[in-house]
Parts: sequence; C-alpha cells; structure tokens
Amino acid sequence: MFLCAVIKAVDEYQELLRISVASAGNDHRLGANEAPPAIVSMFLGDELNGILKSIEEETQYDSKEKEFMKIGVHTLPTIPKDSTDRNRTSPFAFTGNKFEFRMLGSASSVSDVNTILNTAVAEELKYFAEELEKARDFESELHDLIKDTIIKHKRIIFNGNGYDNSWVEEAERRGLANLKTTPDALKHLMDTKNVLLFTGHRIFSKEELAARYDIMMENYCKVINIEALTMLDMARKDILPAMSNYCKELAETISAKKSVCQDIDCSYEQESLSNLSSLVSAMYKQVNKLDEDLIKIKSTEDVTEMGDYYKNTILSDMTAIRISSDMMETVASAEKWPYPSYGELLFGVR
Repeated sequence: MFLCAVIKAVDEYQELLRISVASAGNDHRLGANEAPPAIVSMFLGDELNGILKSIEEETQYDSKEKEFMKIGVHTLPTIPKDSTDRNRTSPFAFTGNKFEFRMLGSASSVSDVNTILNTAVAEELKYFAEELEKARDFESELHDLIKDTIIKHKRIIFNGNGYDNSWVEEAERRGLANLKTTPDALKHLMDTKNVLLFTGHRIFSKEELAARYDIMMENYCKVINIEALTMLDMARKDILPAMSNYCKELAETISAKKSVCQDIDCSYEQESLSNLSSLVSAMYKQVNKLDEDLIKIKSTEDVTEMGDYYKNTILSDMTAIRISSDMMETVASAEKWPYPSYGELLFGVR
C-alpha cells in the first residue's frame, strides 16, 4: 500500500519534484555526466516490478532464484546479486531498502525535496484511508484500489536507460513532463492541484507559495545575469585581445615569409588567419548582442517575463559565444590561448 502511495504521489506531483531541484546550475547538470534526466521517473527493479505486474494481471508471482555475481576468482565465496540493483540514470530509484532521489544538486538543501515528498505521500495515504474507511468488503476493495492505482500510475515506472534519446520520446508518449529549465518548472508551482496540496495540509498558504515562486525565479535570473557578465568580461578582456594579437602575429609571419620568397607556401598561416579572423569578428558581434540584450531586460519588473527572457534570449546569446570560443580553441596556438585548454584540464599533469 505504501509503495502504491509513493508511485501515485511521484506521478501526480512530478512537476513539484522537478521544482524542488530547480536552479540555474542544476539545469546544466540534469541529463548529463552521471546525473539523471529532467524527466521524473521511478526505478523499481525486476523484483518489485514483477510483483506489481502480477497484481495488475492477477497472476501468481513466482520469485526469481538468487543470481550470483561472477567475480572470476574461484577461491572466494559466491556473492548474491541484489535483485533491485541501482540505476544511476533514474531520478527516483529503489535501491534495496530505500528510495534514492538523485536529482538534487550539491548546492541545494534536501528540505524542499523532503517537504514535497512527505506532503505528497501523506496526501495519497489520506486518499487511500478515506476510500477504505467506507469500504463494505475491505479485502476486495483494497485489492481493487491497489490494482487501479498501478494501472493508472505505472507510466511513472521506468527501469531502462534514462540517457537514451528514445526515453525522451517514450516519456512524451506516456504524458510525463520534460521540464528542462527552471522557468519551465517553476510555472507549475502555482497550479491549482499544487496549491491545494500545500494549503490543504497547512504547509504553505497561497501567498507563501507565490513569494517562493518570485524568489526562486529572481534568483535564477540573477545567477544567469552574473554568468553572462562574467562571460562578457572573459571575452572582451582575454579571448578577443589574445586572438586578435595572434592574428597579428600570423599576418606578420606571412608578410615576413613573402618578403623572403614570394612563392613560399603560407597556407597554414593564411588559413589559420582567415578562420580566426572570422571567429573573432563573429564573437565580437555576439558579445555586443549579449551586452545589448542584458541592458534591455533591466527595465522589466515581471519575474516570469524576466525568467523567460533569460532562458530564451540570454542563454542563447551565451551559447553562441561559447561555440565561437570553442572553435577558436581548436585553431589557436596553445601558448596564445588565455585559459587552460580542454586537453590540459582533462589530461594535463603539472
């Protein structure tokens, strides 16, 4: 019964769980490099999944025999394999004796997640209690309630690879929310069912929820604004001057070679100069656009409009600059590039 309450709670309040981990930094993390995707789903493992399937289909559940890990050393005792195992791509995974919520960023507090989970599960347990208290045949109606809950909310259960692109398409077919950014998620905080959940359990009033919405959205905008200003500083004071100076050196090298021998091959310098000059020019225009767009938003006071603007316009401007910068790094001399390269960061030892 408790498992059904958790399944129903996670399915019905998936947007709230996404909101509980929403931040500008976590938007970059979700769905990449050992972090679960932004789509909320549950991993139950083969054993629990088999039990739920047998209840739904009203068949006898035959527990599987224990599998043993193959460790390749015959002198060591065999170790039984956990039938639940652990899915590192799942946002909400059952790991043997507990559920593990893995969407939370390292800078976030667990209090928001726990508040939402406890309130949502309490709401579902309350619903179950009210249904069963008026039951005439307790055992029969309990069975029907559990079966009905599994059928209606099994869409939230996913035991596969959360990083696979096919899961995004599958989740959309199931009707699961894919809220990739903080503004997308926060807009659901004031949904009627979410307001009723918190006000009904006297956790938050509607005004308190509205205040939290404003604070979280404003914080998102301020973080993106700081990152954008930092990017402008890096591009204008370091990358553009360094690459412009490198272009100058390439031009001087071409000129020096041609002065010695007019027919000498300068294809490397010429192509590098052409590519870098184009990228410098493109980045210069992109930097100016980002600067202008940051100025435009200063007059806006509506936090929802600000959030959408930073998500759609400012982040798009920053992505364009990032692409130009990455392309420059592949062409520029290592000694001229003003920051540690990816190669140095990943493989360098000093």
